[in-house]
Amino acid sequence: MTIASKKNVSNSKKTRKINDTVQKWNGNQIVFRIFLLITCLKVLLIPTYRSTDFEVHRNWLAITHSLPINEWYTNAKSQWTLDYPPLFAWFEYLLSQVAKVVDPEMLKVENLNYASTETVFFQRGSVIFMDLVLAYGVREIGKVFCTSYDDYVTFAVLSLCNMGLLVVDHVHFQYNGFLLGILLLAIANVSKVNKQMSVLQGTLWFAILLNLKHIYLYIAPAFVVWLLRSYCMNGGTFFRRFCMLGSIVIITLIISFGPFVSQIPQVLSRLFPFKRGLVHAYWAANVWALYIGMDKTVAIIFKHLGWLSVTKSAVMTSGLVQVQSFLVLPTPTPLVTFLLTFSSIIPALYHLLFKKDCITNPKQFVRCLIICALCSFIFGWHVHEKAILTAIIPLCVLAAINKDDARVFLILSSAGHTALLPLLYPSNLTPLKILLLLVYTTASFLIFHRKFKQRILYFHEYVYVINLPILTVYDSILHKLVFGDQLPFLPLALTSIYCAIGILYSWLLYYYTFLCYSETDRQKKKKE
Repeated sequence: MTIASKKNVSNSKKTRKINDTVQKWNGNQIVFRIFLLITCLKVLLIPTYRSTDFEVHRNWLAITHSLPINEWYTNAKSQWTLDYPPLFAWFEYLLSQVAKVVDPEMLKVENLNYASTETVFFQRGSVIFMDLVLAYGVREIGKVFCTSYDDYVTFAVLSLCNMGLLVVDHVHFQYNGFLLGILLLAIANVSKVNKQMSVLQGTLWFAILLNLKHIYLYIAPAFVVWLLRSYCMNGGTFFRRFCMLGSIVIITLIISFGPFVSQIPQVLSRLFPFKRGLVHAYWAANVWALYIGMDKTVAIIFKHLGWLSVTKSAVMTSGLVQVQSFLVLPTPTPLVTFLLTFSSIIPALYHLLFKKDCITNPKQFVRCLIICALCSFIFGWHVHEKAILTAIIPLCVLAAINKDDARVFLILSSAGHTALLPLLYPSNLTPLKILLLLVYTTASFLIFHRKFKQRILYFHEYVYVINLPILTVYDSILHKLVFGDQLPFLPLALTSIYCAIGILYSWLLYYYTFLCYSETDRQKKKKE
């Protein structure tokens, strides 16, 4: 090689390093600015309505701070008992060390429903602060999947400004942003299939996530298959790599559950409360909302025809968490829901494991993960409506770079977010929730129209999405004007059923495109 060519190579390397540095700096700047902007809105939401989850987490602060470890999962002085995995209990314990400086009264177990001004600001502030983990996750996964400045900005806006997280975390009150940030970190690291240390770090992040909130077990099969196929079976040292991954999971599990070994039966009974019934107090917009609606409709018809003499006036519509029987249709059991969920994810896992297009393609892994999240949401037992965010947030990164993913995102996020709005039931929040839905949905449409420069949805899909804000207006305003205090559960039932149609449609559409189209087909379609 000549001196001139060596200089050219050296200069090209320097240029590449400079470009990489600028790209990373720009990425950091994008995330920081968007995070700062949305944080201002979160601060403004501090005085708004808060659900019973606020007291739940305050009680957990008190339990972990004031009681010995052997009573954390046995204490039942409050109905809001600790029912998250042990690592989340330790997270609450760490928060309590700061809380005692702010207001020690919030850490007394007997102070039920305690909500001083200091307590409110501390707990709200802790959720906002922990969203730094979400920002970090967005930054890391964006560097893996986003190849342009435009992609990065689109993804950062869709995820950091996600209206579902605003509703659930910063009004209703939970820590989903923190947990989803860890999920994004896990996805980002295991997607770097050629970097062994990154894969191990991603495995550790996901193991930590499972021990913070066990609902993520539903997407664990996607991680297992991806790691087996792209990492363990792709390096010629299957057994060694498999043992390394297994060791990370087992060690994390031991550290998490070890101190509670004498309470394992009690811990498991708290984590898997099958006696809570098929549906949550607010129906999740899944197949069971449609099933309940069908049961109710058939029961009314049978009663009118004289075929059904004994009925309950509001079966599955009391808004209570409890086990109930159906009037006409067979009553599903936890085993039935598990079998439906497991069988529905099998085709996606098979495709990820055996199709060549998926072996080293992290985009296909993320699509499989989203499908697993949707399968568990659609068919699972006692699903919370908030679980739809497990599919929506990872989908943001693919929607930012691919038109087919953007199409599904627009339908899924619009329906999923609308289904969350009944959580904000106080009438003074009606303008807020309608504004959030309109702004986020409209912004998403404008962003994708500008990015892909073509129509994203088909006509019937546009019609479906346009009706969602109208449904929210009916739920919040029109129903009371028409019916007064009669049929109080009807708006929620209509919302769940209509949103369930959109979520099921998104799931079927995404499953079809995942199984039938390879990444090569997607690239050809993108060029066309």
